[in-house]
Amino acid sequence: MAANHVKRAFKYRFSPTDAQAAELSRTFGCVRKVYNLALAARTQAWTRQERVNYNATSAMLTAWKKTEELAFLNDVSSVPLQQCLRHLQTAFTNFFGKRAKYPRFKSRKKSRKSAEYTTSGFRFRDGKLTLAKMREPLDICWSRPLPEGMSPSTVTVSQDAAGRWFVSMLCDDPIVKPLPATDTAVGVDVGLDHLLILSTGEKIANPRHERKDRARLAKAQRVLAKKAKGDGANRAKARRKVAKVYARIADRRRDHLHKLTTRLVRENQTIVIEDLTVRNMVKNRSLARAISDAAWSQFRSMLKYKAQWYGREVIAVDRWFPSSKLCSVCGTLQDKMPLNVRTWTCACGTTHDRDVNAAKNLLAAGRAASACGAGVRPQRSSPGGQSAMKQEVSRREP
Repeated sequence: MAANHVKRAFKYRFSPTDAQAAELSRTFGCVRKVYNLALAARTQAWTRQERVNYNATSAMLTAWKKTEELAFLNDVSSVPLQQCLRHLQTAFTNFFGKRAKYPRFKSRKKSRKSAEYTTSGFRFRDGKLTLAKMREPLDICWSRPLPEGMSPSTVTVSQDAAGRWFVSMLCDDPIVKPLPATDTAVGVDVGLDHLLILSTGEKIANPRHERKDRARLAKAQRVLAKKAKGDGANRAKARRKVAKVYARIADRRRDHLHKLTTRLVRENQTIVIEDLTVRNMVKNRSLARAISDAAWSQFRSMLKYKAQWYGREVIAVDRWFPSSKLCSVCGTLQDKMPLNVRTWTCACGTTHDRDVNAAKNLLAAGRAASACGAGVRPQRSSPGGQSAMKQEVSRREP
């Protein structure tokens, strides 16, 4: 790898005291308020064709603190307030660079509750983390140790919709050396009946975490729907129950994907996948729920950063590559391949499993692209030659 260290976030659960929870809740509210004020100021300036940057909003923050109406901003640490202004600056930079949409205002109910502290806003000594404006360290559940001899450069405290508290510490994680190089490569085709199909012939079952908890989720949502709308305690309690079901689903899905991606990276030097546009696929209303539950985007993201850490290679083959209709033995392209055909026999006499054949073709295409230095996308075929997954999203979830 190019460097022996990577920036890595270590996330832990913690249980705040009543005083700490109150202080953090105030901080979350102040961060949201400052972000919205700065966004409004920059938006108004934009209509007047005036330029407002981070330095200008920082000066505004100083002025806001001196007003009677916003004097409460002085009660919390200034570090998270400054950090939210930096985040807003990054959001505008991405917007002007056409990498993101225009920044949106933060909602009290729907936006993520979080606050980021830099080194001047916390103290980390002897394995204990103490935030600014707090007397006692956080009671953190250390599920895994931080890198030896490393201290966090930033700390982000958050509370999810289920009421759970988390602290994320960004550290330089030393990776002494990549994994030993191997000559193994694998093609990976994703699906709904099976989550992953490997070119080796192995099929990994789709656990369907959301479907397993669908009855529990539906019951919690029915209870929430019957509560009177507003800020009542009963509605808030019902909303947390729904959030807890969602959190359970997300946690199990993430754990499963971590195990799969780690295994693929450890066992293979080169991993070839299909370059899918999941954002467009979820527009299919009959399959959006199943595609979201499969979390293909999350799988690809995990695979890419783990491969980068440990000296592996991930190749993405163009989504229009006809992996399903191409014979992996003789290279003959079939004219049609209906979705109800799960096994087929080529003119050369080879009988193919549809999904395994697609994975083998992805592997061959990825190797060819890597060998010729053509990048991660082989020559695109006509849109009529759809891949197995492009066709898969046109049928209903079983």
